[in-house]
Amino acid sequence: MATDSRIVAVLGPTNTGKTTYAIERMLAHRTGVIGLPLRLLAREVYDRIVALRGPSVVALVTGEERIVPPRTQYWVCTVEAMPEGMGADFAAVDEIQLCADPERGHVFTDRLLRMRGLHETLFMGSDTMRGTIAALVPKVQFMRRERMSELVYSGQKKISRMRPRSAIVGFSVENVYAIAELIRRQKGGAAVVMGALSPRTRNAQVEMYQNGEVDFLVATDAIGMGLNLDVDHIAFSSLTKFDGRRMRQLAPNELAQIAGRAGRGFKSGTFGTTGDAPALDDGVARAIMDHQFTPLSKINWRNHALQFGSIDRLIETLEAKPEEERLVRAREADDLRALKALGQVDEVFARCTDGPSVRLLWDVCRIPDFRGISHAEHADLLERIFCDLHQVGRIPEDWLARQIKRIDRTDGDIDALSKRLAFIRTWTYVAQRKGWTGDESHWRGATRVVEDRLSDALHERLTQRFVDRRTSVLLRRLGQKEAMVAEVNETGEVTVEGEYVGKLDGFRFRADKGAGGAEEKTIKSAALQALAPQFHLRADRFYNAPDTEIDFTEQGGLMWGSAAVGKLVAGSDPLKPQVDVFVDDVAGPEVAQKVQRRLQHFIDRKIAALFEPLIGLSKDESLTGLARGFAFQLVENLGILPRAAVADDVKALDQDARGALRKHGIRFGQFTIFMPLLLKPAPTRLRLVLWSLSKGLNEFPESPPPGLVTIPVEADAPQGADTMSGYRNAGTRAIRIDMLERLADMLRAEYSRGGFEAKADMLSITGMTLEQFADLMQGLGYKAEKGEREKVKPVDTTTPKDGTHKVMDETADTEVPEKTDLDTAADDAPDKPVMDVAAEEPAGGIIDAPAPATPDDTPGAISEMSDDGVAPVAEEPAETPLEDDRIPDVPAEETPQGTAPDAEVAGPETEVFYTFTWGRGGRAANTQRRHGAGDKPKGRGKPRKGGPRGNKPDRGGKAQNFSARPPRKEKQIDPDNPFAAALMGLKDNK
Repeated sequence: MATDSRIVAVLGPTNTGKTTYAIERMLAHRTGVIGLPLRLLAREVYDRIVALRGPSVVALVTGEERIVPPRTQYWVCTVEAMPEGMGADFAAVDEIQLCADPERGHVFTDRLLRMRGLHETLFMGSDTMRGTIAALVPKVQFMRRERMSELVYSGQKKISRMRPRSAIVGFSVENVYAIAELIRRQKGGAAVVMGALSPRTRNAQVEMYQNGEVDFLVATDAIGMGLNLDVDHIAFSSLTKFDGRRMRQLAPNELAQIAGRAGRGFKSGTFGTTGDAPALDDGVARAIMDHQFTPLSKINWRNHALQFGSIDRLIETLEAKPEEERLVRAREADDLRALKALGQVDEVFARCTDGPSVRLLWDVCRIPDFRGISHAEHADLLERIFCDLHQVGRIPEDWLARQIKRIDRTDGDIDALSKRLAFIRTWTYVAQRKGWTGDESHWRGATRVVEDRLSDALHERLTQRFVDRRTSVLLRRLGQKEAMVAEVNETGEVTVEGEYVGKLDGFRFRADKGAGGAEEKTIKSAALQALAPQFHLRADRFYNAPDTEIDFTEQGGLMWGSAAVGKLVAGSDPLKPQVDVFVDDVAGPEVAQKVQRRLQHFIDRKIAALFEPLIGLSKDESLTGLARGFAFQLVENLGILPRAAVADDVKALDQDARGALRKHGIRFGQFTIFMPLLLKPAPTRLRLVLWSLSKGLNEFPESPPPGLVTIPVEADAPQGADTMSGYRNAGTRAIRIDMLERLADMLRAEYSRGGFEAKADMLSITGMTLEQFADLMQGLGYKAEKGEREKVKPVDTTTPKDGTHKVMDETADTEVPEKTDLDTAADDAPDKPVMDVAAEEPAGGIIDAPAPATPDDTPGAISEMSDDGVAPVAEEPAETPLEDDRIPDVPAEETPQGTAPDAEVAGPETEVFYTFTWGRGGRAANTQRRHGAGDKPKGRGKPRKGGPRGNKPDRGGKAQNFSARPPRKEKQIDPDNPFAAALMGLKDNK
């Protein structure tokens, strides 16, 4: 060593430029070597020197990487890999305070005591080493460097409130991953930096952070070792760490080493805690800010003067005690533990009979346990390597190739790739040892290729898991307050700055469903800011859209195509609902008003078109008195009124008033007063919505499928929903009101006091089986008695020459007179299909053929109505609806409803029948009594022969009528009634 060699300890807190000063001093000499605590930092310093002097004169030597050009002048190494005895002009060791580290401290202490440059030696680190260095290094000079920026404690903060350009520090892989995942959801993502990462992966992650792709960094305490990053704030997620043996509290100087990475150059930084870490004590926080820590009085040491006579002698020298009081023997390291384990193996012990063998064993034991597996497994691997090297002088290439090939896979998750990277680091280290392989350059290249491939895959997985590029981009652009470009395609998908952010549903933005809570807020904020011009363009297109593109739902929603753009709300009048629009606030009031006006125009026109008869009725100024009041009630009830609810008003109407109302298409039915045009599906669908709005219902009843005569009764439907649907509840099913009136016409021709059976026409127009029809009749207030009887066989019919039609009764000797035209009118009527009237018939009427006249339509007609003109009203319907609206198909092997099944043995066939009688008391019963007890009123038609309630025929075969009621006086004919006018014409012709 030259006599003019200068030894300087450059001490001070972080961000004082110590490493930069060392690089400058090394480059001032012809040759130099610098030792750094991490290979990550070594790679960073190597890149800086290469940028200044070129790669041809700079070497990089770490445990797993060796780049040594032929004309090397400057060596950049990890502290463990620093070459000894090379005689460089300059030597430097960074982070010298690591002499106190329990794992690696003995290596740094050895460099402190023995590493010297020919002309200059630098030790850089914390000021806590001043006393120890002064005591152990003669003639040392001290240089104090002050921090270039201020470091301030900012207390505890939640991660969600962490500002950009922050680093969150964890002390385990699991903790780092959990924090990174949380930041991805809340902040868009984070870069991950750990000492276990390969330099390639770490550099890719740091570059992503430095370039601003993410604003947060999650790291282990590796960032405290001189890594120069653009970090404004350091947050500790924990104040404890596992040091390889136990969990312990971090010392203030260790916290300061990490916290000092906040703020670069002259830019101040802050530090604090987050997550589960409590706030720092005031004394600790003040010590970090003032850089005042307890001096290190003890450092770790291990004997460097090793003797290789035998394994036992080597172990003895490694465990030698130091003589200096400031030095303490280092605890048993991994290499010493491996040496002791292999010394117990008989084959290894037998091979180590000389110094070179023991030295080779020691070199093998120094292979780091990168894999982190058990000591026994690591020892087994070392045993195999040592035996191969000792026996054949090199590691077998086929075995080494198999080990590398097994690792060379890029599938799997982060953990799988991290394990493979740890495994390949072992073989990378082996390949770097001189003389251990037959073709050193090949295996160094092979292991490097695999490590790079795994590093790239790991970087990709880390980015994929912990970075949401979309949110990161949007957050950065929002922070820069720049205008962002938004695009909306034909399907409504929205992209901002090329990133998919969600969908535009009408005039509301729906953020991507894959986004979390905080992420969704960010996406929505950015998207809405960029979408402002799009809202105006879409509003103009909507305002000019035809009504055919707009529709309403059965729950009162308003749709533009498949997008919900508003909803109907109740207005002052059922026929005048208002509109509530669905427009995001960012679109502005102008867009909202334009959408509201367009929707209001749509619904107003829709009501005017579908309820034209009703609106015409409301505007008819010629209606006066009772007729005008009745018209008002009908308009208020949207064109349908149960007759029982307005019985007195109907009774009070004279023929002139009724005629004026009929001109508007109003039909006075026995059960319902309605406008047939409003029973079509389209008006019915809208009527239910308007009625539900006026009633303030939360859930609107749905309109029945078009064309069905009967539907199941909805037990939980609100009261009056059946009427607004155009149906009347009767039993377990509801029947359409126009078909109910046709049925009522047929029932008026029956003798309900004495009892009657259902005709085929009754079943046909309702589309029901006999059992279902019986339930319907009971729902209308009739009693249904079930019975069985012998089935009447078909009779022979003959047609005499005179044209008369005779029916022969097989059970009697006499002939039955043929039926008159009036008797056979109902039988000859064609069957009506089930799906009949309300299926969008052409304008002009609901029923193509004119329906039979009601009591009010034809003067003089006889009905089963009470004194006040009110038809029998059904009891409450049964609560169990039928499961299907359709007529059930009768399988060929089953017997149709209404007939008894065939007997298994020969015998008379039977059939099921029902006898219906009016089953209600009160006024309806009084009406029957006025006709005479047991007598059949006039106009009831011929009783069914053989029926259980029919009158007996006389001996001549003709039925007798014992009605005691005097002949009914002829009523005055209403000239406004079209049926009455036709009747008058017939009388005049007579």
